[in-house]
Amino acid sequence: MSLLIDLEKRDNVLCVRLEGELDHHTAMTLRERVDTVLKENNLTHILLNLENLTFMDSSGLGVVLGRYKLVKTLGGEMVVCSISPQIKRLFEMSGMFKIVRLASNEMDGLLELGVA
Repeated sequence: MSLLIDLEKRDNVLCVRLEGELDHHTAMTLRERVDTVLKENNLTHILLNLENLTFMDSSGLGVVLGRYKLVKTLGGEMVVCSISPQIKRLFEMSGMFKIVRLASNEMDGLLELGVA
């Protein structure tokens, strides 16, 4: 299965909704699309909705970490929401939750980033 990427601008937040598999085959596409939209729209925050993500490997984690570093340089933050138990475990084992906040759903994530 491939990766479907839905990007939506909400104020200064880029909402990234992923469906499918985020692996070494799809990581570069995600990175390029997110980076382009962030730059073209001067957005500073990312809300990453993983509700429909079925698989993620270390390449996926690398893309998430890279986008986190990018928004930090812009003075922004990243929030992850609607994460499955399987993907949540990967984030926990990698230490990702030490730097990225977790919200239960997209609305809570937007509120954490100051967008209502």
